Amino acid sequence: MTINALMLSASRVGDSAYLTHAVELIRPLTQPGQQWLFIPYAGVSVSYDEYLTKVQTALEPLSITINSIHQFADPKQAIQDAAGILVGGGNTFQLLNELYRYDLVHLIREQVQSGMPYIGWSAGSNITGASIRTTNDMPIVEPPSFTALGILPFQLNPHYTNYQLPGHNGETRAQRLLEFTLVDPLTPVIGIQEGSALWRQDETLRLIGNEVAYLFHGKQQEVEIAANSDLSDYL
Repeated sequence: MTINALMLSASRVGDSAYLTHAVELIRPLTQPGQQWLFIPYAGVSVSYDEYLTKVQTALEPLSITINSIHQFADPKQAIQDAAGILVGGGNTFQLLNELYRYDLVHLIREQVQSGMPYIGWSAGSNITGASIRTTNDMPIVEPPSFTALGILPFQLNPHYTNYQLPGHNGETRAQRLLEFTLVDPLTPVIGIQEGSALWRQDETLRLIGNEVAYLFHGKQQEVEIAANSDLSDYL
């Protein structure tokens, strides 16, 4: 197994421009001149062409060519021919549903396990876990299964924050993740904050960026994980 996968929490940090904070995190997975494939299926309120242009513009400093899977008549062949895969954010249910519709889940998993670099953000990171059961998104469609790529053997929660708006009486993110760990106490959840990412290289997993992360696992709730921690024990 030669996995090289980067799971970014988000496409932005604060008021930063789109993906600008991520360029230097992404760079080690790329080589100038490579042909990369973008998967825009999570985009619901933006056209795939617009989404592609946005990503191409943001990642121009990497000197890679980026095409979108929707431009190819054969999505499977497009994946097999690519040097790496980029999967953008949006709605996780829509993303996974489209991957199942085109029968791409197994193929992407197989390609990544064979060494093809994978970079995702937000929804594109959500699908790298065991399932999408800890996404923040509304289930606007019903995928055939919640089972995801399994690049990571646990659950992810990107955009993690436990902020509660004053006067708002809905559950906090930590309370929602507690619900998950109560019904599935054996499966860890790692919440990654905006500005951070998880980078898996074979059997090594690191939290990168300047933000802490949070672990939810059985009775362990919102346990702080220091920035730049080695998380290989969770593989």
